[in-house]
Amino acid sequence: MTDKAAVLQHLDEVEDPELEISIVELGLVYDVRIEDKSGQTHAEIDMTLTSPGCPAAAEIMAATHRAALTTEGIESVHVNLVWSPRWDPKIHASEDARMDMGIWD
Repeated sequence: MTDKAAVLQHLDEVEDPELEISIVELGLVYDVRIEDKSGQTHAEIDMTLTSPGCPAAAEIMAATHRAALTTEGIESVHVNLVWSPRWDPKIHASEDARMDMGIWD
């Protein structure tokens, strides 16, 4: 069965087009669950955006869905857009992403 790490590896290829940093590195992907739904391997993804008014929201969500579907064994995907907890780059982003954004704390 496909695991969370395999899905995250594919999601790491999706970038926020404005920041040009992976959504995984930015910490926008809060959770990935792999489930069996009616005999199909399903990925349920909880993610957020850098802001509620993100102009690239539709593009990022579609790219996330497509990337998860490229994971071997994944037959269906649902991406849940969540706002809690509120995304904070100082908390959620990786050290490399924070450095790329000029956040040193």
